[in-house]
Amino acid sequence: MFRRKFSTCTFLLLLFFFFTLFTSSMSLSQSQSPLAAKKKRMRDKVRTMFYHAYDNYMAYAFPHDELKPLSKTFTNSLSELGNLKLEHLPQHYNGSALTLIESLSSLLIMGNNTEFERAVLWLSANLTFDADARVNLFECNIRVLGGLVSAHLLASDSSKRLFQGAYKNQLLVLAEDLGKRFLPAFNTPTGLPYAWINLKYGVMENETTETSTSGCGSLILEMGALSKLTGDPRYELAALRALHKLWSMRSSLNLFGTTLDVATGEWIEFSSGIGAGVDSFYEYLLKGHILFGNEDLWRMFHSAYVAVQKYFRYGPWYHEADMRTGRATYWQLTSLQAFWPGLQVLTGDVIAANSSHREFFHVWQRFGVLPERYLLDHQMLHPTEKYYPLRPELAESTFYLYQATKDPWYLDVGESIINSLNSYTKVKGGFASIKDVSTMQLEDHQHSFFLAETCKYLYLLFDDSFLLESNYIFTTEGHPLPVLSTWHERLPETYFPTNWTFMKRQQEANRISSMSLQVCPAMNLISGHHIKSACHIPDARSDFRCMTDEDCGVDSTTCRRRSCSTAGYCGLWLLI
Repeated sequence: MFRRKFSTCTFLLLLFFFFTLFTSSMSLSQSQSPLAAKKKRMRDKVRTMFYHAYDNYMAYAFPHDELKPLSKTFTNSLSELGNLKLEHLPQHYNGSALTLIESLSSLLIMGNNTEFERAVLWLSANLTFDADARVNLFECNIRVLGGLVSAHLLASDSSKRLFQGAYKNQLLVLAEDLGKRFLPAFNTPTGLPYAWINLKYGVMENETTETSTSGCGSLILEMGALSKLTGDPRYELAALRALHKLWSMRSSLNLFGTTLDVATGEWIEFSSGIGAGVDSFYEYLLKGHILFGNEDLWRMFHSAYVAVQKYFRYGPWYHEADMRTGRATYWQLTSLQAFWPGLQVLTGDVIAANSSHREFFHVWQRFGVLPERYLLDHQMLHPTEKYYPLRPELAESTFYLYQATKDPWYLDVGESIINSLNSYTKVKGGFASIKDVSTMQLEDHQHSFFLAETCKYLYLLFDDSFLLESNYIFTTEGHPLPVLSTWHERLPETYFPTNWTFMKRQQEANRISSMSLQVCPAMNLISGHHIKSACHIPDARSDFRCMTDEDCGVDSTTCRRRSCSTAGYCGLWLLI
């Protein structure tokens, strides 16, 4: 019996030994894998970039708005954003610590809880919006209100164990004060908000009534979240009223112009695309639906997305077109368009996203960075808009596509972006914008979105551990907002996987990551009725010719892949 016990114990000990050896070797091999090593190396490189920008801002510009890295001084730029002619600038405005607010969630994502807490406490004690400063409503909303609301949600998350549980909603108090100062902007005959608001005095006399589609249609995430957090419905209702009015102004083709009059509700500029002036309008329709479960926003996005694919798309590119006729107006790449592949990932249109993303990256490789405007029909830079202001959109779409595909090629793209930023824009005092991409002449400005978005998306590309904690939607300024079931009017039916039972969908739908949400197949899973899908639709004009199968996308009614015929036409006949 003793011998039998001895053999059993010996066997168990040997089994434990080999199991420990196996798991140790597995851990060692994983830790030494080229992919893991690359991710760690690039993550650390991005962290170094972020702190080079952040530390120089804190040393030379804080508590003013943004850093001037070449001269190591500052600018109170919140009153200048969107103000191209620099009109009506305040005399005694000393900034609102804009870059610090924009950096809050990035600090937490990079694991610096101590600096995040220090920044929150400083803002709580010192920040005030009682300033005689005329600011752009859209810019102030996405940067300041969005930064405060997002940071409040992170600070109040008990799982993060911040402030030893002693956080007293100071950031929410600041956000609510700012939201109240926004409300007079919506006091118009149409409900469309003025583009400009004085933080102290409201809408100024003889204020311009001209605004952009983005300015009216990109408010729902931040203002809706503020209403959910405070219980005051005014912010969400104001943003939704403006959004519904804007939707009522669409053309018969479901297209939108870029500029309009808030007093008359008439369009000023009829040419439109997916770039400047309208870009985040599309983004907020879909993300607003995901964040709040609002079915109206889904229906709007669905129709608008189909129209974009039909009238703007030409192969992998998106030109601009007249909203009334759908005829092409300007054939140009604008750097802001580079957000579109990331939005398409959330839509489930990954093939089309990849196709456009590669074209944007080819332009990046040609110049070393992405120029603000590139004329596709002439294959040349725009003569006056040759700058690159450290924009994040290509990094953002790269992050989304890697999340969707896990294709390591996107890590190579991220590495190329990081190397370019360090080679061309890093200076002793921070990171400088590029004034002319043809000469790489620098400009004395480090935009706050470099810390809020560019560095954040590059970091998340190589270290997405933050995303494992909760499902987040990122605002157009890169501020994360958690997807909470308590905020939903009802869970979005479109996103339920087809192999789940109805009961399981009810129990688990709020745990679905926004990265995996799909629009196809084209059937409402609850009612069983077929609906028009927002799958990738090729250009429908008679002059469209495809080169590869990727140019043809997915059929809008069956969600089946299209193929490109030898004659250069898209069709379903070759599909399996």
